[in-house]
Amino acid sequence: MLGTLGWQELLIILVILALLFGASRVSDLGGALGRGIREFRQEARSEDEDEEEQDQGRTVQAGSPSSSDGSSSDNAGSDSSD
Repeated sequence: MLGTLGWQELLIILVILALLFGASRVSDLGGALGRGIREFRQEARSEDEDEEEQDQGRTVQAGSPSSSDGSSSDNAGSDSSD
């Protein structure tokens, strides 16, 4: 729906908002909206990076099962020496 609006329609909407709320209030709302969108994008990127790191960690764990086997055998060996 928003894709069908042209620049004329958006200009009319902005003029109506300026008349209703005042020009300074509309600029403050626009700035707050911009900051909100920026923060949302940053969080979305950080979540994507976290998922990639977790996926890489899973492939490393799946590729080296000997590290988990070696730690359990070390613990078993230390228990018998006590």
